[in-house]
Amino acid sequence: MIFIFNSMFSIIVIVALITIVVQNVVIVPQGKCYVVEMLGKYKETWHAGLHFKIPFLMRVARRISIKEQVADFPPQPVITKDNVTMQIDTVVYYKVFDANLYTYGVENPITALENLTATTLRNIIGDLELDQTLTSRDTVNTKMKDIIDEATDAWGLKVSRVELKNIIPPQEIRVAMEKQMKAEREKRQTILEAEAHKESAIKRAQGDKEALVIKAEADKEARIARATGEAEAIRLVYEAEARGLEMLKNANMDEKVMLLKKLDTLKAVGDGKATKIILPTELTESASKLTLASEMLGFSDMVVDKKDKVEEKEVVDDPCCDDKEKSSVTKEFVKDSK
Repeated sequence: MIFIFNSMFSIIVIVALITIVVQNVVIVPQGKCYVVEMLGKYKETWHAGLHFKIPFLMRVARRISIKEQVADFPPQPVITKDNVTMQIDTVVYYKVFDANLYTYGVENPITALENLTATTLRNIIGDLELDQTLTSRDTVNTKMKDIIDEATDAWGLKVSRVELKNIIPPQEIRVAMEKQMKAEREKRQTILEAEAHKESAIKRAQGDKEALVIKAEADKEARIARATGEAEAIRLVYEAEARGLEMLKNANMDEKVMLLKKLDTLKAVGDGKATKIILPTELTESASKLTLASEMLGFSDMVVDKKDKVEEKEVVDDPCCDDKEKSSVTKEFVKDSK
């Protein structure tokens, strides 16, 4: 009986020892660190790997993630320099670089970080007007990051970035901003339309100017061509006349031939087409001599007699054809026989 009791006790002791050993073997995963205390006092920080702790004397006080984390804080009411109240929410990127300070430096690090972010934001926005707040996000982010990072060094935190997530102005401010934006767009549209009309008018005026210049150049070239043609024609006429005179000069014409030429000229002048007739003295004297010679030879009487006979022949009446009682066939026959 005593042997059985001793065996059971041994088994219980062995199981207890195994349990104690297993419970005091600690494996720290990657991206984590453990803060270990011994007898209630900070002992050391365990990083990733296998660790052993002394039973009943050492304990893991806190398990901390050393990866970069994101804290999204709710909107905070802030007042600008021109007394406009708006809601701004922020996002803070941080990581733990000292587990000891993170554990013992502040009671609740995330709450402390949120309150520090809110107060820093109010201080920075209080020095800016509404328009500057809306257009100076990068400046606000940089200032907040520098201030918060410096203040959280004592808490074992490293702040890498601070971003303004949303800036929500009051409703009346948003309505006024929308109206202003609409007015700016309409202004830009009006300016663009005016510039388009201006460019169109300029292009049209330039086109009309170029068309007039081209037309003037075409008229100029046409007139030059026409004048050149007329000058060439006049030159050819004068050259032909000069060659004719040269030929007449080389022909050694006598006075009779010259007289005939003068008569031909007088005939051409007297055809009734000329409005002004200028007769040379020699031509009138020649015409007078010809008239005197024709009268002496009796040619003028023959011309007059012939003319009188023609006139008498024209005025002779035909009793056959003048009779109204004769038929039209008879009259036509008489005319044909004549």
